Amino acid sequence: VQLVESGGGLVQAGGSLRLSCAASGSIFSRYVMGWFRQAPGKEREFVAAISGSGSITHYADSVKGRVTISRASAGNTVYLQMNSLKPEDTAVYHCAARRSWDSIVQENYAYAYWGQGTLVTVSS
Repeated sequence: VQLVESGGGLVQAGGSLRLSCAASGSIFSRYVMGWFRQAPGKEREFVAAISGSGSITHYADSVKGRVTISRASAGNTVYLQMNSLKPEDTAVYHCAARRSWDSIVQENYAYAYWGQGTLVTVSS
C-alpha cells in the first residue's frame, strides 16, 4: 500500500502546477482520495477530495475556483491542477486515501493512507 506524489516545484505567483498521486493496489480505485497541505509552522489542512467514482468533489474555501481535483479512469492516479498560485499556497502537499467510496470529509484522521508529500513553493 503506497501513495507517491509528484509534480511539485518552484513557480511564480500566478503560475500553475499539476500534482499527481500514484496509488499502488487496485483497491484505491474504490476509495475517496484527498489532497492536504502543510505549510512551515502550520497544521496540515484539507485542500480537496474526490469520491471513488470521481463524480463528487469537495474543495477548501481557500482554493475553490483555482484548484481542480480529478482521477484517472482506472482510479489509481489522482491529480491536483492548481492555477493562479499564490505565495500562501507554499506547502508540502500530501495525497491521502480514505476507506470509503463516496463519503468525503476534511478531517486528517479520517484518511488511513498517506504519501510522503511533494513540495510546492510559490514565489512572489
